Amino acid sequence: MDLATLEEIRQVKYRYLRCIDLKLWDELAEVFTPDATVDYGTPTYGKPLKIAGRDEIVAFLRAKLGPDMITVHRAGQPEIAVDGDTATGTWSFEDTVIATEHRIVIVGAAFYRDRYQRGADGRWRIAHTGYVRTYEAMMSLDDLPSFRLTARLEADAGAGVADAAVR
Repeated sequence: MDLATLEEIRQVKYRYLRCIDLKLWDELAEVFTPDATVDYGTPTYGKPLKIAGRDEIVAFLRAKLGPDMITVHRAGQPEIAVDGDTATGTWSFEDTVIATEHRIVIVGAAFYRDRYQRGADGRWRIAHTGYVRTYEAMMSLDDLPSFRLTARLEADAGAGVADAAVR
């Protein structure tokens, strides 16, 4: 198996996660094929989320994970199989979401199941990504009186730190 190809696929997944957490929406669009699909198996919205098309995926994430949503996504232990210009991957995944406006913290874990495609430009992109939760837990910030957010990413900068307190 071509180790460079495996690394390119790992990099596109890591870029996807980084762009979501840093809210780099234009850069995020570049990790998807134009006809990409997502299937996020989270009970947060009451049913799994199925979205088709790169523009629709990015628009959804931009709207739902905006400046009042602090996110941390971690994925590892990839199992990747390459077949020519397509590949599949399974990733162990954990995330934390702090929804300051709604005063909740969500933590969870899942296994991503992805499909990748190498474009005419030679770059690997995500053709499909999705997961089903192994668990998801939600806590109210009102139940955590000692919780204080002392630093966070500046909402409009994509980098840097601003002081904030969530009470």
